[in-house]
This record gives sequence, C-alpha cells and structure tokens, in this order.
Amino acid sequence: MTGILVRYEALVATGELRADPEQAAAAERLEDLQRQLARQSSSGLIGKLLGKKAESPRGLYMWGGVGRGKSMLMDLFHATLAISEKRRVHFHAFMLEVHERLRDERKKEQGDPILPVAAQIARNLRCLAFDEMVVNNSADAMIMSRLFTSLIRDHGLTIVTTSNRAPSELYKDGLNREHFLPFIALIEHDLDVMTLNGPTDYRLQRLGGMATWHTPLGEDATEQTREAFFRLTDYPPEDSDHVPSGELDVGGGRKLHVPKSLKGVAVFSFKRLCGEARGASDYLAIARAYHTVIIVGIPRMGPDKRNEAARFVTLVDALYENKVKLIAAADAAPEDLYESGTGRFEFERTVSRLNEMQSADYLALGHGEA
Repeated sequence: MTGILVRYEALVATGELRADPEQAAAAERLEDLQRQLARQSSSGLIGKLLGKKAESPRGLYMWGGVGRGKSMLMDLFHATLAISEKRRVHFHAFMLEVHERLRDERKKEQGDPILPVAAQIARNLRCLAFDEMVVNNSADAMIMSRLFTSLIRDHGLTIVTTSNRAPSELYKDGLNREHFLPFIALIEHDLDVMTLNGPTDYRLQRLGGMATWHTPLGEDATEQTREAFFRLTDYPPEDSDHVPSGELDVGGGRKLHVPKSLKGVAVFSFKRLCGEARGASDYLAIARAYHTVIIVGIPRMGPDKRNEAARFVTLVDALYENKVKLIAAADAAPEDLYESGTGRFEFERTVSRLNEMQSADYLALGHGEA
C-alpha cells in the first residue's frame, strides 16, 4: 500500500488539489507517522519475544479554519495506513459512545468508570483518528483529561485529530473550564500540533460562488443542491447511486438515518427532519456531527403546519449556533416560508438567521465557532 504522501502528490499532479505548502507539510508528517506505526508493528513482535513493550509514536493535532483540507488529509491518512489496528470516527460520535459506556460502567459500582472504558476503547487498537474535535459541553470537558491520559499513556494509543481551533482555544469560556485545562496540557505535551490556517478556503472554493438557498422547488433546485453535495465531497456524480448513508446516534439509544453522509456533509429531506416528532437533542446531534447540512423539499407552511414550522425553528437554531453551513431547496424565500400561524412572530428570528447563513461572513466561519 502506498503512503499518504504519494497519494497526496498524485492528486496535486492531476490538478484535483492545488499545491499548498501547509497541506504538503502535514502530509509529510502523516507519512512519517505511518512509517513509525508500521515499524512499531515489527518491533512489537520482537518486543513480545524479549518481554519489552514497543514505544508508541507521538500523535498529531492538526487545526485550522474551515475548508483547509484537514478532513481530506485525514481521509488519505486513514485509507493508506497499513495497519489493521486503526479506527477513524467523528469526535462527536466518539463522545456519545464514551458516555454510553460510562453509563454502563457506573451501574457496576466498581470505582472510577473511566479507566475500564479507556481499556475497552483501546482494545485491539493502536491508532485512533478523529475528525473535527470540538468541545462545547461540560459533560465532555469534565472527563476528557482522564480519558485521554489513560488512552495515550496507559494504553499507548497514537491519537490523530483535526480541529477548527488551536488547543488553547478549545472549550474557551466554558463552564468549569479549569477541569479541562489538563487536557490542553496533555495535547501540547504528547501530540505534535500543526497549523493549516492559511487564507484559502478550499471548501468554499469548491462551491464556486453557488447560492446556498434554491427556490422554487423543482428540477433546477434539486440539481443545484445535488451539485453542491458532489462539489463539497469530491464524490463522483456518475456514481451517485452509491453515495454512503449513515446512522447518527441522537441519544437515548435512538438512531437517525442519514440518507447521504460523507466527509461531514449530510443530506436530509424536510419531511424526515421536521415532519416527524423530533426535539432539540436530535437537531443538536446533527449540528455537532456535520459541518454542512443540505435540506431538500422545504415547503411553504401555513397554520396547518405549525408543528413543522416550530421544529424548523429549533433545527435552524441548532445549525446556526454551531455555525453549520445550510444548503436548501425550498418552495419560497425565507420571508415567505411561514406567513401565518401560531409562532409566526417568533419565526421572524428564523428568517433573519436563514438570511445571515447565506452571507459570505457566515460561510467563512469554522464549524462550531462561537
């Protein structure tokens, strides 16, 4: 299997990627990490014979603004990493899994549940890769230092992660942030920190100035949202029948089917998101898991659709507050979506937010930025 650097340079050579010094430097560092992990496999076999434990390679924390190619590099790294004991997962999904494991451990009433959970996660694993590390709730912040200290130092996991924020900016101004500071110190001590924070937003470049709100509903609006998806994900349109779907954990043991889910971009119908009984926790899970959400089939709503309108308000609030990019196919402009009915006055704020979400300033913000 060829390493990440060969694959990256091939994409630049064919014009699929533009040459970028920061991306190239990150690709070189990731290639070196791949070699170290491969060597660890060999030395691990020898070490077992000699009764010695192989030293784990230092991990990597790559941070920078939206659209700088972090997820693309993580895709290439994981795909070309020639070991079987690897896992890549979106950070939000990982933390939901951690909390579920912790609940199970607490039922046993056998001391600190974090250590056995760390052991469960680390089993048969040497490299754990995250996309979009962001911390925006105290429940995550309170456990991350002890959890990751155990994963890295007790179990020898090599952590590779991307984020829109520098380590020192994680959970900034958060509740009880003093409990989170040891995690920042752990990152800065045990991981190499690399910046991909140049001026070029490749994700926005892929949109090529396309509008994000398409109206009225019909073939043209559908085609525009379809084109946006393929541009943002680099997925070949000719293979559209095989776009990956997903199952998003929305808490309480419930899963939400995501019809199209790829590289942080999700596609939903309005009917699935707002025509069914859903609450704020569902929408928050979506907003944390995806940097871009495409919603098709947004209808005009009247008094008979007041419940759908209320859910749409909650959905837009979650997307807006997490700086998720919204691309929509709707039957009307935001001002004309819900002209009368219960909650029409409150809907004005949603109209304002929908219009702001189409602005260049909003689109330039990183996912999860406050």
